[in-house]
Amino acid sequence: MRLLLAEDEKDLSKAVAAILKHSNYSVDVVYNGREALDYLESGIYDAVLLDIMMPEVDGITVLKTIRAAGNRVPVLLLTAKSGIDDRVEGLDSGADDYLTKPFAMKELLARIRVMTRRNAEVPAGNSVLSFKDIRLNRANSQLSAEAGTLRLGNKEFQMLEMLLMNPGQIISAEQFMEKIWGFDSDAEINIVWVYLSNLRKKLSSVHAKVQIKAARGLGYFLEGSDD
Repeated sequence: MRLLLAEDEKDLSKAVAAILKHSNYSVDVVYNGREALDYLESGIYDAVLLDIMMPEVDGITVLKTIRAAGNRVPVLLLTAKSGIDDRVEGLDSGADDYLTKPFAMKELLARIRVMTRRNAEVPAGNSVLSFKDIRLNRANSQLSAEAGTLRLGNKEFQMLEMLLMNPGQIISAEQFMEKIWGFDSDAEINIVWVYLSNLRKKLSSVHAKVQIKAARGLGYFLEGSDD
């Protein structure tokens, strides 16, 4: 999953980003509200962590702006204000949740999971995605099939998650780049093929009856058999 973190306290931002990446999220980081609006206009995100007190454009204004534009991305407000009125204003402006600073990282991760589950294409509370004989545990990034279980790397996990959440649909290399590496990444588009090749080898190593197929000039999709 790809997140946008908008937080002007750079030490806090670096710490939160490190934890999120360790937890298999892809994270874009910005330090003011103007950048947050630019990124939200140009990129596709699964959720946004939005500090209220930011320079240039405050978090509430960012939130109201994207909601007025029809952007329904889940938003978790980060705020140093604990007053009821402040929290109500954030929720009334379109926030999905809020977290008061200082906060525990475990709670932040739990709130992100709850918030993104509401918008996922799997039943709420289901931490395992499956297709044919394979299962992907989203809590620990483990891929399971008949011949065993192995843990996927961060980007491999995110790529297989995208494929499993869109069974039968073709996902282009550009969509993988946008969702996982970010629109401002310096990575070349052929990195997608490299990671998909590694993922194919791992599916084969557990004797999965599922393959990642290429639709020439269009993208990639999952195909499985019951044999």
